[in-house]
Formats: sequence, C-alpha cells, structure tokens
Amino acid sequence: MLDRIVQGEVPRKHHLAFRDAEGRLLHEEAYTRAGFDGPYALLYHRNRPHAVHAAQARNGFPLPQPAPARALLKRHYRTQDLAARGGPPVDARRPLLFNADVVVGLVTPTSEDPVYFANGDGDDLYFVAEGGGLLRSPMGDLRFGQHDYVYVPRGLLHRFVPDAGPQRWLSLELPGGMHLPAQWRNETGQLRMDAPYSHRDFRRVELKGPVDEGLRDLVVKRAGAFHGFRYDASPLDVVGWDGALYPFAFPILNFQPRAGLVHLPPTWHGTFAARGALVCSFVPRVTDFHPEAVPCPYPHASVDVDEILFYVRGEFTSRRGVGPGSISHHPAGTMHGPHPGAYEASIGTRSTNELAVMLDCYLPLQPTAIALGIEDPGYQESFVG
Repeated sequence: MLDRIVQGEVPRKHHLAFRDAEGRLLHEEAYTRAGFDGPYALLYHRNRPHAVHAAQARNGFPLPQPAPARALLKRHYRTQDLAARGGPPVDARRPLLFNADVVVGLVTPTSEDPVYFANGDGDDLYFVAEGGGLLRSPMGDLRFGQHDYVYVPRGLLHRFVPDAGPQRWLSLELPGGMHLPAQWRNETGQLRMDAPYSHRDFRRVELKGPVDEGLRDLVVKRAGAFHGFRYDASPLDVVGWDGALYPFAFPILNFQPRAGLVHLPPTWHGTFAARGALVCSFVPRVTDFHPEAVPCPYPHASVDVDEILFYVRGEFTSRRGVGPGSISHHPAGTMHGPHPGAYEASIGTRSTNELAVMLDCYLPLQPTAIALGIEDPGYQESFVG
C-alpha cells in the first residue's frame, strides 16, 4: 500500500464496459482489502478470472505446530545450520516461531514453482538473505535480489522463479495484514519528507502484458489447509490494472537510519507494521554522537513484547556467538541486553556495520520442533560472563 499506480490499459472510469482492440469485452476483477473499504486494485482480464475447476491440491509447506512448553529463557536459533529443504518455494518454507499474528519461517528453494499459489491466510513478507529471482503474478513481474524485502499481498495468485544458486529467505506470514507505519505518512497518505524511506526507494511490479506459461494449476492456502484449483486458460491474462494494492520490493539498504546525541529506541528503525508486530531494519550507520554516549543498546526489560533479531551480516557488537542466519529470541518477561563487555566497549565508537531484521511481537512466540533442532543450548548462560 504505497501509492496508486497504473499499468497497461484501463478504461476511463471504474466498472464501465471495456473492450480490447478486437471488440471482446474484458472482465474487471476487484481485488480489495477490508471488504470494500480498504486499498484495492482493479484488474482487466481477457478471461473470466473466477472460472476455475476444483482439483487435487499438493500438500504445500509444513504448518506451524507448537513444541512442548519450555522454561522462560533467552534463545538463539542457528538457521545457518538448517539444511535446505529444497524444491519449489511453495513447498520449501519451514516454520520456526509463531503466534496468532505472525509465522516466522525460513525458505530454501532449489527450483521454481510449478503451480500458482495464493495465500488466503495472510500477507507474506520475505527478506532475501541469499539469492534472488522473479515474482510473477497477473499484475506483472517483480525482480528481487539479495537483501531485498519482498511483499506479496494476501490472496494474490503468484509464483516464484528463483535464480540459479543458493537461496535463503526469511519469511513472515502476517494474518492481520501488513502496512507502512502510520508515523511515516502525512495526512494525505504520502510518505513524509522526514520518513526513513521515500516512494522512490520501492521497486514496484511491472505488467508485461498477457502471458501464458502453460501452467493451469492453482494452490490456495486458507484456514491452515491447502486447496487445489485448475484453469482452462492462463490466469496471467491481464491487459491493464490500476490501484494501490500490489506486490513490491524494498532493498533494506535503502532504509535511511537515524542517529542522535544518545541511543534511539528500536521504533526509529520501524520499516513495516502489522497487527501485533513491528518489523525493524538495522543497517550500517553512524552511532550516537554525544561525547559520553553509550552506543550499545542498554539493558531493558521486555515486559510487553517478544523480540527476535535475524542477523544478516556485519559485526554484531552487542552479541557473542551469533552470525549470519542466527535468530535471537528474547521473550517478554525477561531482562535482556548486550553480552558482557559489549556495553563498555561501545563507548567512543563512531559507526556500526551490522545488517539485521528485527521483529517485535505483542503475543508470545512459540517455537516449532524445527526451531528446537537448531537451538544453541548455551545462549542463556552467555549473558552471565
């Protein structure tokens, strides 16, 4: 939900008869949020977009199941030790942590999707730690690369075509939807001039015209189950569309970090917001410039939120034993902060080169058995000395 754009050919007014050059009536699809009260897009199809047959569904990716209850401790999960599941993205996602507002997972595909997929349970936000590729939908193509966020709105038919080479994507499934934080917009919805990004920083989907890839099968995820459908003709038959609901990519290094005299709270790094959650981007930046500032994050009690941090690259000065692919999980109800020595050592530093994605959640995050299989058992005690 960035802004309204127009791709291809559209009629001069909503809901009018619209015909192609041969005189055939095109079919208008209303792709909406919040019923008909939220952001929307109108797509113009050559064929009836809702004419599909019921078909056998593939199983899809594993759904999150809670592991047995555990003690309230700080946790560290090493996703870099998780062997690639492989296969197409529609199958290659594995859940690690979850609550009612978000499912955090890892996607390690080795091939392109052989079917189209639509997630009817939530928006999907990916962070591409390694790899890149193409997202294809009726709205067009979206190229993405390493260190991009990729947003796929709920219910959009699409498939991924990964590039050759290793792929590791952090995935966030967001049942309550995703949006840009309200504090970064002015009263007309435009991104403010003092926001940490501008409209120019986002890469939008581009319509290539009607496309027929020869694929006809669609998998829809709804209510935690996978359902199969089949088209008679290509669903990528859109000649034009306009609206404010569409996929986009955002390179994390386009985020404009802030610095102050003293340490700023994580909300200044807020990039995307969701029901019960905030996604923050930590990018290379100058540190606090008061002569007596302590740039390292201060110890704090997480009494309201669970906090996870996905480490991408750089020197993580507040932590020991973490590396690219690590996920730290500091649950609500516990005190957490830097590892021993990091607080003192940060005094006098002028910059940091860390790259990481943080997620703050109001509801407790539960681990899956997959997460327990890659847990660092010594992480809690590493804060003692």
